[in-house]
Amino acid sequence: MAIWNLGSINADLVYALPHLPAAGETLAATALDRGLGGKGANMSVAAARAGSRCCHIGAVGPDGVWAVDRMMEYGVDTRHIAKLDIPTGHAVIAVDPEGENQIILFPGANRAIPATTLGAALSEAAAGDILVMQNETSLQAEAARMGRDLGLRVAYAAAPFDAQAVQAVLPFLDFLILNEVEAQQLQAATGKAPQALGVKDVIITLGAKGARHFDGTTGEARDIPALPVTPVDTTGAGDTFTGYVLSGLDRGLPMPQAMAQAARAGALMVTRHGTADVIPDLKEVRDARF
Repeated sequence: MAIWNLGSINADLVYALPHLPAAGETLAATALDRGLGGKGANMSVAAARAGSRCCHIGAVGPDGVWAVDRMMEYGVDTRHIAKLDIPTGHAVIAVDPEGENQIILFPGANRAIPATTLGAALSEAAAGDILVMQNETSLQAEAARMGRDLGLRVAYAAAPFDAQAVQAVLPFLDFLILNEVEAQQLQAATGKAPQALGVKDVIITLGAKGARHFDGTTGEARDIPALPVTPVDTTGAGDTFTGYVLSGLDRGLPMPQAMAQAARAGALMVTRHGTADVIPDLKEVRDARF
């Protein structure tokens, strides 16, 4: 089986700050790092490091060759990443000493992925493969519809949150993952609780409280607790969790086991500074002691 990820690719510019800035406040950063990021790239790297074959569908500009090379080094299939004459997406990330962050995104090439690139990639997919998307690229609704028609398991990570974007893909979804605030916003927009959306599997991440799975068929809810760690940087932790959940399902794990393994990966991730470049592999996740 395989995971096909229509996902963003960003250069992450991470600034360490004494605290997150208030409106109108100027702060001097104590450090700057550039790394590979973007919710899509993070999920692809996480899924590959978790042991799945992950094929990334995306785009970069002339300044993004390094990002594609790095994804390939981490085990991601990069054949379906288009090279465009548009700047590569990037994120400016502020991180405080407690690990909380603020992020400014420039979409760039992520919002100009050619339809031909998507079509060429999914022509290689097989029924039962997983297709995952996030709200940082073009072609989300088209991909969701195509995935459903091809018999893929269609997943959506609803961030950055936009109620209209979620509702555009909702009829085609088998799997939806969102955080607690996003779940509340989606319920306000649709008038429906997560378990009543008509999606087979819904996961709501709850930060330090763990995550909750809703079975859309039975309405049953199951909680997976978070592991006790001291976070230093929460950037990319949710993407790592999602990539590991999807990889677990791709490799045949039941949902509770896939989520428990993903919780371990997310807990390990928040103890590290960085994004895609520091996502743990499966051996690290299994060997970690909490």
